[in-house]
Amino acid sequence: MDLQLQGKLALVSGSTAGIGLAIAHTLAREGARVIVNGRTQAAVDATVERLRAETGGPVEGFAGDLSTAAAAEEVVRRHPGIDILVNNLGIFEPKDFEDIPDEDWMRFFEVNVLSGVRLARLVLPAMKRSNWGRILFISSESALQIPTEMIHYGVSKTAQIAVARGLAESVAGTGITVNSVLPGPTTSRGVGDFVQDMARANGKRFEQVEAEFFETVRPTSLIKRFATPQETASLVAYLASPLASATTGAALRVDGGVVKSAF
Repeated sequence: MDLQLQGKLALVSGSTAGIGLAIAHTLAREGARVIVNGRTQAAVDATVERLRAETGGPVEGFAGDLSTAAAAEEVVRRHPGIDILVNNLGIFEPKDFEDIPDEDWMRFFEVNVLSGVRLARLVLPAMKRSNWGRILFISSESALQIPTEMIHYGVSKTAQIAVARGLAESVAGTGITVNSVLPGPTTSRGVGDFVQDMARANGKRFEQVEAEFFETVRPTSLIKRFATPQETASLVAYLASPLASATTGAALRVDGGVVKSAF
């Protein structure tokens, strides 16, 4: 299927690893001009080189912390006319509620929510002028099933859905769509490393720990395994395309059926 992304300019925040990298790779493979983002120049340069080699696409890079206003303003200044914004930048950290200080709540809001709010605010004027654009927030199934082990993370992911819906309504009747995507447990870099470390510490194979996780921690999963970053990236690429013009204001799940709801 041709997603008609040839020549579209796409910014994917937090895209040197995991789901963000898979999204950047998929968009570049479909012909989009992709801006890769990470906090360090070395990581960005390595990712740009890799994606150019693997996709043959015109991949560019921006090194900077897009949870800050200065970096957000700078990337849009350097790359005017962004057609597709994928707000993937995010952090997570298991911590008991009583042990989460105000500073952590503010940090999670700054990185997981405000980063996307700022970038959306900055790219909207150009999208409105061209009457076309795609804004996507990479949320989580944790937005619907707040994890007791990291309530601050879940709250930030719920906020992303609210921002996406409100923003979609604010651009009603235009060629701009805004959606949120809710991955379930996925072998992103952080999760993959965590499971591998747990397996080694307990003298088990990755597959054993994975099976135990879906038996005890996420028993409602219908696929009974971690999703791959590519499975999320495939949905994101479609939503970023002209083919998804009637899908907006939606929260679409790629959660493997973890959320026990038909809606």
